[in-house]
Amino acid sequence: MLHDMLESIKSDSDAVPLTPLSTKFLQTAPHQRTHFVAVYRENPLKRQTVITALETLKKSHPDDDAISCLIIGTENKDMYILDPEAFTVLVKQSLPSQPVFLRSTGLYDVDFRILVACRNGNILVMKKGANTPKFCITLNSHPIGIERIGKNIVIATMDKNLMCYNNKIKNLWSIPMPNHITCLASMDFKAKTFKGVLVGMDNSEIRVYRDKFLVDTMTVPDIPAMMQFGKYDREESTLIVITKSGGLHIFILKRNVDLSQGLASASVGPSPKQFQKLNVPRKTKTFVDQTLREREHGVTMHRQFQHDLYRLRLTTARNFAEALEKKMMPISNSNFAPLKLAANVQGIGPMFRLTVEIMNTSTSHPILGAYVCLGHKRHPVCPGEMLYQFTTASPLSHIYS
Repeated sequence: MLHDMLESIKSDSDAVPLTPLSTKFLQTAPHQRTHFVAVYRENPLKRQTVITALETLKKSHPDDDAISCLIIGTENKDMYILDPEAFTVLVKQSLPSQPVFLRSTGLYDVDFRILVACRNGNILVMKKGANTPKFCITLNSHPIGIERIGKNIVIATMDKNLMCYNNKIKNLWSIPMPNHITCLASMDFKAKTFKGVLVGMDNSEIRVYRDKFLVDTMTVPDIPAMMQFGKYDREESTLIVITKSGGLHIFILKRNVDLSQGLASASVGPSPKQFQKLNVPRKTKTFVDQTLREREHGVTMHRQFQHDLYRLRLTTARNFAEALEKKMMPISNSNFAPLKLAANVQGIGPMFRLTVEIMNTSTSHPILGAYVCLGHKRHPVCPGEMLYQFTTASPLSHIYS
């Protein structure tokens, strides 16, 4: 009975997760369950978990030395925000999957946002006062790291891609990497107002990117597993790298380093061809006079153009109506003889050839015993016979005469 009850609780997705002791009871053989209960019945049920992600959130002031709240992500799909003074839980939030990376912006007492990268490849956003986190991004692969650079979100995935999204969750760019990414870190070089990302790869190489442009590369003795850029002792710009073998490496960035050279080699900005002068001819006196005339009489010229356009439309409409009235259109509007006629003259005289193309536009009725009558006004033109009878015109067929 106890086994069936625990199985129903485990299969229910809305129920409370089982403790490790209850899970172990479900895994025991049926003949050992009585002995298992007798041994562990006095032990209290405890749900122990492990921390999967850590992050800090400024409480009330954005200064570097201000008090920060601790954000903890656990294996049982929970996220906690702890008070830095009393160590009490300020916020507890359940997540759809285990959090692996946390990034925060803002102040806890004012307004904040927390980016949560989950193990199932989804990126969530938690805002102040929200009951549930908001789902925003679905990745094609598992995340390796997530960083917030200004108003953009930079994400590294296991399929060797570095992607960037804006606040409206629109993909701005995506860069394929030549090797697998092992870690990701943000870089804020305040002396040169430089903000970028550091990408560590499994070939012991660290790349520096600003937006989607490669600025610099460096090589470390081993595969980097974790990186952090910031202040160390008296140095404001220090990179600390922990390698896969357990080594610790500290790199100090020179204060007079010029990272703009890497951006220049990456061809940031407009193409140099845009600054090449074009061979434009000099302005003539006629062009200058015409420009002055258009500037002084622009309204009058526009009105005259509109007047001529209206007259053109009126003349076209009149000619079309006259063609319909006098049966001068090459297409017949009769239901009994729906024909389309086209005539071509070959030659300029005194001998020429007249080719008449007739098409039956009907889809079901043939035309029998129809005639073609030729008429002319000028006396020198002598077409010979004036009346021609053509053979049967099948539906949607052509006849040439």
